[in-house]
Amino acid sequence: MADIDDKKPWGSFLQPKIIKSKGIFPLIPLKDAVIFPYTATSLMVKRKKSLKALDAAKHDRMVVLVAQEKKEIVDPKPSDLYGVGTISRIREINKLPDGTVKVLAEGITRVKIKEFLEIEPFMKVRIEPLFRPAIEETEIVEALMYGIKNQFKQCINLGATVPLDALLMILNITDPWQIADLVVLNLDFKVEEKQRILESQNVEEKLQKLTEFLFRQIKILKVAKKITKETGKELGKIQKEIFLREQLKAIEKELGVAGGKTEIEELKDKIEKAKMPKEAEEKAKKELARLERMPSFSPEISYIRTYLDWLIDLPWSKKTRSKIDLNQAQKILDEDHYGLKKIKERVLEYLAVQKLVGKIKGPILCFVGPPGTGKTSIGKSIARALERKFFHMSLGGIRDEAEIRGHRRTYVGALPGRIIQGVNTAGTKNPVFMLDEIDKIGADFRGDPSAALLEALDPEQNFAFSDHYLEIPFDLSNVMFITTANILDTIPPALRDRLEVIDFPGYIEEEKFYIAKGFLIPKQLKNHGLNEKLLFITDPVTRTIIREYTYEAGVRNLEREIASICRKVAKEIAFGKKKLYKVTVDNLKDYLGPSKYHITMAEKEDEIGVATGLAWTPSGGEVLHIEATKMLGKGSLILTGHLGKVMKESAQAAFSYARAHAEKLGIKGEFYKDSDIHIHVPAGAIPKDGPSAGVAMACALVSILSEKPIKRTVGMTGEVTLRGHILEVGGIKEKVLAAHRAELKTVVLPKDNKKDLEDIPKNVLTALKFIFVENMDEVLKVVLEKKAN
Repeated sequence: MADIDDKKPWGSFLQPKIIKSKGIFPLIPLKDAVIFPYTATSLMVKRKKSLKALDAAKHDRMVVLVAQEKKEIVDPKPSDLYGVGTISRIREINKLPDGTVKVLAEGITRVKIKEFLEIEPFMKVRIEPLFRPAIEETEIVEALMYGIKNQFKQCINLGATVPLDALLMILNITDPWQIADLVVLNLDFKVEEKQRILESQNVEEKLQKLTEFLFRQIKILKVAKKITKETGKELGKIQKEIFLREQLKAIEKELGVAGGKTEIEELKDKIEKAKMPKEAEEKAKKELARLERMPSFSPEISYIRTYLDWLIDLPWSKKTRSKIDLNQAQKILDEDHYGLKKIKERVLEYLAVQKLVGKIKGPILCFVGPPGTGKTSIGKSIARALERKFFHMSLGGIRDEAEIRGHRRTYVGALPGRIIQGVNTAGTKNPVFMLDEIDKIGADFRGDPSAALLEALDPEQNFAFSDHYLEIPFDLSNVMFITTANILDTIPPALRDRLEVIDFPGYIEEEKFYIAKGFLIPKQLKNHGLNEKLLFITDPVTRTIIREYTYEAGVRNLEREIASICRKVAKEIAFGKKKLYKVTVDNLKDYLGPSKYHITMAEKEDEIGVATGLAWTPSGGEVLHIEATKMLGKGSLILTGHLGKVMKESAQAAFSYARAHAEKLGIKGEFYKDSDIHIHVPAGAIPKDGPSAGVAMACALVSILSEKPIKRTVGMTGEVTLRGHILEVGGIKEKVLAAHRAELKTVVLPKDNKKDLEDIPKNVLTALKFIFVENMDEVLKVVLEKKAN
């Protein structure tokens, strides 16, 4: 210890030196240390400024040592230093080979920096010594000292390392000021905490701060001890497991493997029984060898074991064998679905070829049509007809390519893609695999799933499908893939090229009637615990539900309405009112409420400027009464009714045709100069588009301009050119059925559409008169009446 009496204002040793130097001393900043009075500290001096300050103090060996606020600052400025430090005497100076100077500094007393006199070439400051306050041994001080000693002992018990002489001194010393300094020096406190203790103005403040810092130190030591204990426990468990496993091996060896096969041996047997391809078997054996060499506590064991389980479980050579019976297959398809003639023919063709050849590359069928038309359910029927396993996978909303190809095994929780998972679930390498909603696949930063499907759905390359997780090709050529979509537009061209598209046009009213009668009503009666003795739905009621309560291409809403009737009857029976409930057209509204849709019928009388057009919608055919009127104006053509671009262009073409052939059509006057023509298509809230209303618009225009009425019982469709030629259009089946439903008598069709009548039911063909036309002259002869009086 220094021979300095810090209780005196200047100290017997320091006073003459300060008087002589006028309180001006060199300053050395300290990075991560705080010097206290009465203590000797070893320091390493490296910075040039600090070395120059040390040289300046070589005569009296007195320097001011001050901690800097942030240790990462290389060249601290006065603002980077604390305001209170310790003036110290340099006891020893030793120069090291690398230029660093090792210094033993002995703290004398605390000082406050009053002024920085110089910054370069080293810091020189004027100081003011800080008096040590008088200590009153109050009850608070005694209590704080008692608590600090107990906290210090607790730190020792928790593992804090303190030299024995320092420990004895702290426990035996009675000066609270010195106890605080010694405790701070011998425990691992932060620089800012040490500085706050150094700057304390009285003993109570100093002891209270020290109590607070000791409490934080105890918490840290407790956490560290807990971590050490848990780590040791885990290591002990691992060592114990290794020891027990070695003992088990030795016991099994002595007993001749009496304990049965090991896990490695079981996996080896499973790999041999899996009948994998050579490449897959080699990969599995290689991974098994890695598993055998790994210590039991390795986290990678679970990943390898999961990978081996997938390789073993996949149906590398398992196939469903079945005798193809075309008659039985046709019977199953007819049992499950009404209509769908083309789809059933395509499936039977596939079966016939497979029966004759023995093997054929699985076709990629794509069923495209409106919702509710039986696309998904017919896939199940195909699987039943083929006697194969069926797996259904919905692609709607998938945006991650890894969903198709799987994740790399480097990822935590990695799994194969959903195609490999589906084949594994089916348990056979030749299932019927349905990829539903293929038109609703998305793409984002995680990749394009539709691009990942290209390899799986290409018959020329899916015999070696590569999954990221397996890292081994898997043969998908025996899988019969069936895809479904509502529209083709959103399917990428490269993927669409691999699909054999089969259109589902939607059901006509007659088909819906037989589907309801043969499938939906029996199904709903069974689902609601009813039978024909409790509920009877008449045929007129079924047709009324189709016409007035549903408006769709499929039969989902039709099934919901039938289910609604069944629920109401089931409720009545549950209340004890058991009897036969007969639903008729008259009491139907009691079950389903008022009708929701109105069927457009033929006009009641012939009118000028009103043509009956036939339109196609996704929900079936529709009759449109296209209206035209003439008024005074400047030759403008006004179009209303929520018409699309193509339909507006058709109206323009019809207007130009009427204007160009005005004299031949019997139109008098220059209507294109003094009249405005307004064409309106009713149901204005519903969007309409397409060129097939051109003929009807032209007829309405000619009718209003020539003042000749149009026959109300004639429906028409077709695209008209500027020369008056009639071009082929689509949706003939739906349009003709709409005309029959609206009780029209004659249908005018383009001549090129004559071939489309093959798909129309015979009863409709006999009820309607069909006239095939090539130009507008032929249309007008059929449609227009004589000029009204």
